[in-house]
Amino acid sequence: MLSKELKSKIDSLWDKFWSRGMANPLTAIEQISYLLFMRRLDQMDADETKRASGDEYQSIFEGTWDTGEKDTEGKKNVLIHKEELRWTVFKEYETEQKLKHVTQYVFPFLKELNDENSPYARHMKSANFFMPSALLLEDAMLAIDDIFDYIEQEKKDGQVFQDTQGDVYEYLLSELKNAGKNGQFRTPRHLIRFLVEILDPDLGDKICDPAAGTGGFLVAAYQHILAKHSSDEKRLKDDNGFFNGLGDQIKDEKFWDQLKKETFYGYDIDSGMVRIGLMNLMLHGITYPHIENLDTLSKRYDESHQEGEFSVVLANPPFTGKISKNDKSDEFRISSNSTELLFLERIMKMLRPGGKGGVIIPEGVLFGSSKANKQLREILVKDCQLEAVISLPSGVFKPYTGVKTAMLVFTKEQQDSNEFHTERVWFYELESDGYSLDDNRRRLKESPLPEAVLDWEERGEKSSEVDRKGKHFFVPLEEIQENEYDLSINRYKEFVYEEQEYDPPKKILEALVSLENEILSDMEELKGLFG
Repeated sequence: MLSKELKSKIDSLWDKFWSRGMANPLTAIEQISYLLFMRRLDQMDADETKRASGDEYQSIFEGTWDTGEKDTEGKKNVLIHKEELRWTVFKEYETEQKLKHVTQYVFPFLKELNDENSPYARHMKSANFFMPSALLLEDAMLAIDDIFDYIEQEKKDGQVFQDTQGDVYEYLLSELKNAGKNGQFRTPRHLIRFLVEILDPDLGDKICDPAAGTGGFLVAAYQHILAKHSSDEKRLKDDNGFFNGLGDQIKDEKFWDQLKKETFYGYDIDSGMVRIGLMNLMLHGITYPHIENLDTLSKRYDESHQEGEFSVVLANPPFTGKISKNDKSDEFRISSNSTELLFLERIMKMLRPGGKGGVIIPEGVLFGSSKANKQLREILVKDCQLEAVISLPSGVFKPYTGVKTAMLVFTKEQQDSNEFHTERVWFYELESDGYSLDDNRRRLKESPLPEAVLDWEERGEKSSEVDRKGKHFFVPLEEIQENEYDLSINRYKEFVYEEQEYDPPKKILEALVSLENEILSDMEELKGLFG
């Protein structure tokens, strides 16, 4: 949870890029990401060096680095001291020299940081550092230093229970919502966290988002796990009523190693978004994220992956879109090229038995009458225990779209099952997500999402199959089958209509005449005042 002052500093950084001609928000975010990473890398290295003793830690900036350039005689490669690649060192260079140094040495060094086979190293190969002017670089570095100095002061004041640097990056990403069609890449973070709370991932899970975008679902899963394993004094509620923490109760280093290197996986078809997603996770402390530039609906995915790889899959796949028949995987059982249908089947295939899935879909998927729609819903209740259908308000994705959406929550039971593994489904109507449902999406006073999570946790006690007049209830599988696997809440909810009583027309007319006479009397009195 960022203070107003810190948000103002981030807005100022963004404005510097915008006003200097870098109008594409994705390009700006990518370049800011590199600068934030340079700054944090220096700080993290300095902190580790102070903390470690003896030979426990070797500084990233120790020794020399081969630039790949030849000396004046063209014989030997030029080596430079890695210390010169530190933010705190090159920020003191002259303005023009600074831009040349960052472009020629610091950024290429940054690209080589991880193992050459890591997703980070592979996707950074095609990355370019672009800064329109040396003056913009200098201003941006000053602004980033100001942000980091403010964070350090907050730490000294006791704000050590939150990942403020990660929050800074998340706030920067929020600027994508003002970027026209680019806004479709970003699912509202409070809805992401809500779905994560429902699925409740933990240490030991292997978590995936097959349409990762900026990595929001993966970051939220990481934050949820840390909060679960944080002491009360190291936890803080955010604006939406969910807890963040630092995981101070995780004492075993092997769990930290697994969490940061073997837990988070994602895929996206946009290489630029892949780099942003990788940076997002790394700036949150996930040192070895696995995000790949790959279409999970394609044959290429089948060539490198097996079914049942993951224990948790979370996603908000593209609402619209088609994949060509030539590219589409041959493993799909439904005959459709609609991505919103194919992603749901892919997610089911990705889950291992006992694994949990959570996905945001257009509500039309729940009641569509096409053969593919019905077949997909039947597969869902057979292969999985469909646990919940959560209907979302129609304005949650405004101003980009007013499409009505829903969340599906399910547990994988058996691939290609001939038997039904769903006995009954919990339906929940979320009437508000804590924000106004117009294009402005203003925050309301209180968030209803924590209460909705509590309703989920206590659904066995609170919900009924008989009374369907409230916002949550159960529906047995038999009834869903009778309705051709229709999963829309309106199919099963009982609406209560209160009969309105009105006065007789004669009495209403008399009241209108009386009111008219009062108005005429007041007008005569007003006329008299003016003589």
